[in-house]
Amino acid sequence: MQVSVENVGKLGRKLTVKFPAERLESQVSQRIAEMGRTVRLKGFRPGKVPTNVIKQRFGAQVRGEALSELIGSTLRQAVEQEKLQPIANPAVDTTGNAENGEIAYTAVFEIMPEFPVIDVAALEIARPKAEVKDTDIDKMIETLRTQRRSFDEVARASKDGDFVMFEYSAEAGDYRFPTEGLERAGSVLGSGTLFKALDEALTGRSAGEDLVQDVAFPEDFRNADLAGKTAKVTFKIVKVQAANLPVVDAEFVQLFGVADGDIDSFRKEVRANLERELKATVMARLKSEVAEKLANAFPDLDVPDLMADAEARSLAASNLPRGQEPSAQMVAEATPFARKRVLAALLMGEIARKNEIRIDRKRMAEMLTAIASTYEEPQQVIELYNSDPQLMSGLQNRVMEDQVAEWVADHAKSTDQELTFDEVMRPIGA
Repeated sequence: MQVSVENVGKLGRKLTVKFPAERLESQVSQRIAEMGRTVRLKGFRPGKVPTNVIKQRFGAQVRGEALSELIGSTLRQAVEQEKLQPIANPAVDTTGNAENGEIAYTAVFEIMPEFPVIDVAALEIARPKAEVKDTDIDKMIETLRTQRRSFDEVARASKDGDFVMFEYSAEAGDYRFPTEGLERAGSVLGSGTLFKALDEALTGRSAGEDLVQDVAFPEDFRNADLAGKTAKVTFKIVKVQAANLPVVDAEFVQLFGVADGDIDSFRKEVRANLERELKATVMARLKSEVAEKLANAFPDLDVPDLMADAEARSLAASNLPRGQEPSAQMVAEATPFARKRVLAALLMGEIARKNEIRIDRKRMAEMLTAIASTYEEPQQVIELYNSDPQLMSGLQNRVMEDQVAEWVADHAKSTDQELTFDEVMRPIGA
């Protein structure tokens, strides 16, 4: 077997492999002979099918399978011989025909970059620290009450927290929405469903009231013909409803799976849920911090184009309806951030390898239990993960990322960042 390697870009490699054609012919002949003993064809007794008939019927298929297997085995040998690390299955090209007694093929792929010494001692890492307090539990219970509120119609003027149903039309220049008549809508004032100027226009209004008012629409308003413009809006208030929050009693508590209706047990359950969310979010923030600092520390490390492109496509598609492919422009816009994410992931993987960080099986079990606890049938979720290699692989990756992030923080210049529960849970940059 002859092997030659050509560099195609910084990380691209083109492997040319040649092997004796007789290896293929020998395998084809051997398989044809084996088929002659077992194949069943109409008009022939078992084991008595002529070789030329088998070749005519199955020769191309047998040859293709044998060639594929030979390419697979010789490619593995060649990659090992040349000490290469492909990041994905190579693109293989061959005619499959013998020339000068040899069959040749090419395999094009990208390899892992050569990593520098990754010294994290100089990295400055902020480790978020927070705890769940009684006030956080109180807020969550209020949120749960709000989610289960009811509304009753009232005769008074509307105020913050009321549901207002209204009909409207908006005119900006020659544009009118809707083209004819009025559009009906409804919202809870102060909930953020409507933009502030519209909330203000609807506050202090009573059912049956009509009004016309100039309203400034925000730049990101969903109707492009009104976005960023001041329009004359005609309103008709249909009805005003006041919110009724349920009392936190045994009946309310039972809605959340606390069978005995005990309020103390309910608060413990709420605390456990908040602590689980807090733990996950603190870890996510730490991982983000570590990834950012690592990527910034090694900006010149080569990133495989294949990995960066796959990540960019995934990021671009994340905000699209399921099954919809992102445009080339969307992928291009996502590429810089995608390359940075891949760079960080490669560095974290190399840190795990160099420092022999192994998966903590106890943490695996704890994370799986935490994931399963959010479902109605936790045991079924655990069984699903245990029976699905892909799900389990994803879980292992998450645990390893957690372990590497903690290792980096332990060996870097880390400072604790004291935060409240709300500060931790608030999206970064919000």
